[in-house]
Amino acid sequence: MPEVRELRIALTVDDYERAVTFYRDALGLPEVESWDRPNGRGTILDAGRATLELFDPLQAETLDDIEVGRRVSGAVRLALHVDDAAAAADALVAAGATREHALVETPWGDWNARVRAPDGMQLTLFTPADTPLAWSGEPGTTGVPGRDREDA
Repeated sequence: MPEVRELRIALTVDDYERAVTFYRDALGLPEVESWDRPNGRGTILDAGRATLELFDPLQAETLDDIEVGRRVSGAVRLALHVDDAAAAADALVAAGATREHALVETPWGDWNARVRAPDGMQLTLFTPADTPLAWSGEPGTTGVPGRDREDA
């Protein structure tokens, strides 16, 4: 069983500057890292200790009704820091997940694998690299012999 080291919730936002300002400045989450690259911008904010809260549809509807007055919850992708992204993905696929993408090395050196949980949640399993390797730029490749995995 994989040991999860960190839970990251990755939000894709249409108004990036506004979101950063809100979460960093208004909510007070300290900035850990940010980048502005030709292929996109991102910011990691420290949200303290994370937990995973699981609801059945009725509970989600109940909380939406309490907090918003109607059903509004949408999809979220969870990013989980694990010791070995490939092994964790394999274990989760064996447990019923669907492999969404093979293991890849990111341009910043992390090893990422994407699976879809049986409930439909997208999970990114990531292993930070101590020494980033040169990335070829080819999606779905790592450039490391024996590390590329085919979609199941």
